[in-house]
Amino acid sequence: MDFIEVTLKVDAEYADILTAELGELGFDAFVETEDGFSAYIDEDKFSEEDLKEVFHRYAALVQVEYTTQKIERQNWNEEWERNFEPLFIGEQVSVRASFHEKPANAKYDIVINPKMSFGTGHHETTTLMIENQLTLSHQGKRVLDMGCGTGILAIMAGELGASEIVAVEIEDWTVENARENAELNGYENIDVRLGGAETIEGDKAYDIILANINRNVLLEDMPAYKAVLAPQGWLLLSGFYTEDLPIIQERATELGLNYISHRVKNNWVSAIFRASES
Repeated sequence: MDFIEVTLKVDAEYADILTAELGELGFDAFVETEDGFSAYIDEDKFSEEDLKEVFHRYAALVQVEYTTQKIERQNWNEEWERNFEPLFIGEQVSVRASFHEKPANAKYDIVINPKMSFGTGHHETTTLMIENQLTLSHQGKRVLDMGCGTGILAIMAGELGASEIVAVEIEDWTVENARENAELNGYENIDVRLGGAETIEGDKAYDIILANINRNVLLEDMPAYKAVLAPQGWLLLSGFYTEDLPIIQERATELGLNYISHRVKNNWVSAIFRASES
């Protein structure tokens, strides 16, 4: 049986939602692209009518452009490798799939098999978050990764020496993938939880909180993050555009968080905030 590849050009804010919707249709592999993502399904399971019905439901919220093509099964590995190129972030971090060779010059080497989850490092927000992580000491710290996707940021925290790591995701298949990737990188002790901000209520304080989600979820959940952030703890946020930074900063100020800095890549932002001493 051959595969059908559907390549979508879509706003990243809705990429996770559409990934989940396509997963319900039988798509079982997803690869991030610069403008959206590609999804793969066995040819006999593919229905363009069902695909269009999904896009129609979201038509009022987001514009989706897509193309389809047939891929012969014997070319699947070649197609996967063509779409998932290894990365080098911050001149220190290698991000690759298990079928890529380990680079000799990487200080940190992260292996990600994304399956249906986002977070291979190819999207600007993931890259920006990792670049910001590299500026902070994680050694012996307690770290929380909200909206963990593949678990890449949680794994990066482990590479940087974090002693306790909790990762949270809303989809059960994403939780499974994050656990697999954590184990693949030797971090079986990462606590991957299914759910949202409610799962961290009452947790022991975190020294560093990472949240790469989207503007609306961040604005809604920032009070929950602040409630479990240690004095002088760090909050790293991404998943929003430069024009959204002022409203994120305003919300942080309301919560007593101090703006430290931010990075920008192709209009995407990752910002660093810090809690006061008490």
